[in-house]
Amino acid sequence: MKDLKYFQNIIKEKRKNTPFRDFLKEIVSWSTVVLHRNNWIISKFPDTDRIKWVIPNKDFENSRDDLINQWIDYDYEKSFFKNFQKLLLSIDIFDFLIYWWSENTYYSDVILNSKTVYLSFTVINNCENIFYSFSVKDNCTDVFSSVSTYQNSSIVYFGSWIIESYKIFYSRFINNSNNIWFSSNLTGCSECLFCNDLDNCSFYIENIKYEKEEYFVKKANALKDKTKYLEYFKNVNKTWKNNNSTNVEWSWFYNSHDVKNWYFWYNVKTWRNLIFVWWINGNENMYDVLTWWAQQAHDLYWIMWANGDNLYCSMNVSDSTNIYYSFFVTSCSYCLWCIWLRNKSYCIFNKQYTKEEWHKEVIKIFSKIEQEWTLWDFFPWIINPFYFNDTLAWLFWNFSKQEVEKQWFMWRKEEIKVDIPEWVEVIFTHPQPLPSKEGRSSSSSSSHDKGRLGGVLSDYQWYDKDWNWQINPEILNVVIKWEKWNYYRIVKMEYDFLVKYWLPIPEIHWMDRMKLNFGM
Repeated sequence: MKDLKYFQNIIKEKRKNTPFRDFLKEIVSWSTVVLHRNNWIISKFPDTDRIKWVIPNKDFENSRDDLINQWIDYDYEKSFFKNFQKLLLSIDIFDFLIYWWSENTYYSDVILNSKTVYLSFTVINNCENIFYSFSVKDNCTDVFSSVSTYQNSSIVYFGSWIIESYKIFYSRFINNSNNIWFSSNLTGCSECLFCNDLDNCSFYIENIKYEKEEYFVKKANALKDKTKYLEYFKNVNKTWKNNNSTNVEWSWFYNSHDVKNWYFWYNVKTWRNLIFVWWINGNENMYDVLTWWAQQAHDLYWIMWANGDNLYCSMNVSDSTNIYYSFFVTSCSYCLWCIWLRNKSYCIFNKQYTKEEWHKEVIKIFSKIEQEWTLWDFFPWIINPFYFNDTLAWLFWNFSKQEVEKQWFMWRKEEIKVDIPEWVEVIFTHPQPLPSKEGRSSSSSSSHDKGRLGGVLSDYQWYDKDWNWQINPEILNVVIKWEKWNYYRIVKMEYDFLVKYWLPIPEIHWMDRMKLNFGM
């Protein structure tokens, strides 16, 4: 007779062989770094017919205990995923996912036990002052425009995969180092500029050792031309060095062994298809996982944003065990196809069962899914609520529009609209072309832009007569239009950081700053 373990094993064996591209399309495409105005609030969810209604996270949390009453019975005349879609469309959804012990989080998603987080994603465990960044974990502070900054790192600007380091600027793959500029693959280093593949070195420029006094003179001269910083960073080595690791493939590993198809890992052994997995010790059986933050984990198959044990084909699961095909459940166990539940056990489609009833019904449902040949599938693409080209999957792999639309993903075809009040001045990152014969600039503003057109970034930053770097505080009162497509602003804490460390005002949109760090 078939039991629950029988169906678990079917899912396990299928997931152990997922092609990486399928993993990206099916799971990673549920993670977005693009925000939209949905009805009356800003949200990660665009306004489409794939969700019901977006509400603020606070309102959502206040209503969660009532969701056990918003259940549906399983309709055996419909497919398993059609049943889930019915449940999903019956419940309001949060604008952003903010977990407990977090405060002052603005336009940010998947935030846990952190404060003062702005336009950032996946910030976990006692982090503070995080801006325009993705995957920041474990006691990090003052991180701007970075991806994967971990374990007591601080003062990081334009960084990618930074561990136990501070004062890291425009650099990649830095471990236990400090005062690093435009460098990559450094471990145990300090005061290095334009360096690559060094261990335990200090006062190096382009991998050449200098006396301390000469080093600081050369460093000061090299950092004078602020207009070259972004280009310097684009030219920083993108080839990783895998430290203390054996039999590993793909991007940056640390203390890992026997792994394949990964990006940004730490402490991993014998698993496949994981991205942003960190601080894992003595664990086993993790396949197709995006963003994991628990210290202990066992038996994870097709999981995104979670911590717990024995999880299958689920997203946004925290402190839970034995969860199957569920979306955002907290402190739950033995749930199948449930949404938003908290502190519940033995539920199916949000409906409460006894333990005996639950096992009996689950075996019946899994048997039907097995007959449908979808038991091993993740959430179907046709219910994915995000535009594919706004997701991490698009950042990691160059999928074609034709391919993803053919598989029922959505594709954003228009620019994201920005509502700018008429009284706000709009400046440009670079000088604009002269008007054409028709009287319009070739890069003129869209019809939804109502701000007054002003100057350029260079009007707001300069060296004074004593060669001190200055940024006009009036930059806080304008909107900046990047020449490529989108608008952004400079906020007060960002301004203070730029002034303190003599950094230029960023000349590309905040989303594209993050994209530079995904460009492995």
